[in-house]
Amino acid sequence: MTISRRGFLDRGVKGGLSAALGLAAMRTTSKAVAPSDKVVVGIMGVGSRGTFLAQLFAQRPDVEVAYVCDVDEKKLPAAVKAVQDKKGKAPKAVVSFEHILEDGDVDALVCAAPDHWHTVATILACQVGKDVYVEKPASHNIWEGRRMIEAARKYKRVVQVGMQNRSSSYGATARELVQSGKLGSVHLACVYNMMNRTPVENTPDGLPPEGLDWDLWLGPGPSVPYNPKYFRRVFWDFNGGNITDDGVHQLDLARWVMGASFPKAVHHAGGKLFFKDIAETPDTSMVTYEYDALALVFHQTWWTPYMVKVPNNVRESMTQFPDWYPFIGTRIEIYGSDGMMILGRHGGGWQQFDREGRKVASDKQTFAAMQAAHIDNFITCLRSRGRPNADAEEGHVSAALCHMANISYRVGNRRLVFDSANEAFVGDSEANQYLRRTYREPWIVPDKV
Repeated sequence: MTISRRGFLDRGVKGGLSAALGLAAMRTTSKAVAPSDKVVVGIMGVGSRGTFLAQLFAQRPDVEVAYVCDVDEKKLPAAVKAVQDKKGKAPKAVVSFEHILEDGDVDALVCAAPDHWHTVATILACQVGKDVYVEKPASHNIWEGRRMIEAARKYKRVVQVGMQNRSSSYGATARELVQSGKLGSVHLACVYNMMNRTPVENTPDGLPPEGLDWDLWLGPGPSVPYNPKYFRRVFWDFNGGNITDDGVHQLDLARWVMGASFPKAVHHAGGKLFFKDIAETPDTSMVTYEYDALALVFHQTWWTPYMVKVPNNVRESMTQFPDWYPFIGTRIEIYGSDGMMILGRHGGGWQQFDREGRKVASDKQTFAAMQAAHIDNFITCLRSRGRPNADAEEGHVSAALCHMANISYRVGNRRLVFDSANEAFVGDSEANQYLRRTYREPWIVPDKV
């Protein structure tokens, strides 16, 4: 049976995120989960990705999925069945994630809600003593991403971002090869995110469908009338477009392999060049991230149907590699003075080419194995209290690269110099206005978490 929303607000707790501190008495210790205990989790957001995560967690004998949660009640039965099929026991189905936060038996929140909820939900969970597995991107904006890290550290919480490439064995060997100098000196890396979408129609405002808590879906975003157009990830109030939705995976993998953090400067070129619709985010991007001796270039389209992700049969093969050219649109090319590497996300593997262009080395892993490894790393860290592979800090930096590109676009495709110590643009008030958002009560991220 679905439990409707009651939560903090109905009992008069209205002070934003800091109000959650009143619940901290339920679970304030940062002790590890005992090896003999099952890890108890609640899943927030059970669309396609959230339901898949629920299955991944449920298939582990050392995990109990106690809750599935979604603001759209119609999504809950399928998620309940998915968990029950794995465990033989149905989780509680709830509309508000507040139930998960209030339950002192729950060890961790798994957040697969829309992007504008990621940081808010993570901070709230940290404040009440719960660890977090949060889907990418880690943040809606650069400022709140840093608050997420502060909350994780202050409350001694494990926060794993859903950037599964960081738990891939072939990602680790790619990093080792690049860092060992076998490609020579590396000064250029090109990251591709070439995809296709349909036009975004200007549908009329209306009443939310029955069973959808629209106010809770909006959460920290502005109060706007219900409109299905907002489910398209192209509006600044709720999403950063295709770069945050998908390109962050490749940017993060490239960053990890090359050992790169924040760039010194960013410059977006492109814009809305193909679609003449109401989308706010660009459909064509070439972004240059400047480092001391490295140029990281991000290429993105949203109108190229012949460009595809690595096919599933290749992702799940230990021996079959993609035909990188011309149509794999999610590859990374790392250029060194003595050779190059083509690296694929999510089971794509990597291949090394020498000075004569011959394939001289490769490594591979299935997508299923790396996803399971990412969950396993999270559960292991819940017991050891160690930092996970895709810690909040790494998730923040990779999401910030996406936000930086979008900000460059929003100020007229200007080159922006970035001060990484203060996480702000140097001498540019116009750009800096996009570092954070205005939050809607009660879902306010405070200056001090």
